[in-house]
Amino acid sequence: MTRVTIVGAGPGSADLITLRGARALASARVVLHDALIDPALREMAPQAEWIDVGKRGFCDSTAQARINALLVQHARAGGHVVRLKGGDPSVFGRLDEELEALAEAGIACEVVPGVTAAIAAAADLKRPLTRRGSGRSVALSTAMTRAGQLVATRGADTEVFYMAGRQLAALSRRLVGAGWPADTPVAVVSRAGWPDQHGSDHRVDTLPEAVVLHGGRPTVVIVGVGATAVTVASSSALDSIPFAPLPAASKP
Repeated sequence: MTRVTIVGAGPGSADLITLRGARALASARVVLHDALIDPALREMAPQAEWIDVGKRGFCDSTAQARINALLVQHARAGGHVVRLKGGDPSVFGRLDEELEALAEAGIACEVVPGVTAAIAAAADLKRPLTRRGSGRSVALSTAMTRAGQLVATRGADTEVFYMAGRQLAALSRRLVGAGWPADTPVAVVSRAGWPDQHGSDHRVDTLPEAVVLHGGRPTVVIVGVGATAVTVASSSALDSIPFAPLPAASKP
């Protein structure tokens, strides 16, 4: 029997959680939640004990070892424990460490996927991350390594960098160094998935200008094909497309 469910809450507003995640919350006795979870999610589990185990940036507000211990402790105490993570648990969520801790303790668990920030950002801007004929690959990366090094790559048609809000000027230089042309489109989105999300368009060489727009906010940076706006077909082009007539509606 599953005693722990690791749920992706999505990157912003409470209604981005999946139905499966909401059902898991509704049956929780204890919820161990991340820092940026929408408080409205508490309404889905009003009887549960909510414990903040969140982190911000590279500062461990709650050490990962402590989170692992709390998962095991509450699971062994009985009842259903939900580990509520922002975004998707498998994308930069240290899911592997929590799965290992539960497995070592012999505790059954389930993982419920969620919407990750890159997908929410693309939806907010209406910028598909893949494009037929031009965008066949997407890479998700953290802008900063655990050691504090800024890393930029060019290994996919579209690259999305997480946790880049305070490093936009330096990221611009690293992108040029990685081989991205200076005029490559870049889209920056802060607080993706929230009502106050903000997006802006830049190029690799003008990316530093985004600092004043997004500084201090959770930010993702989309570089390459997926950052370009979708072009609108002209009316004359649409007129040239043959459409078959719709069948007549049958009478009841």
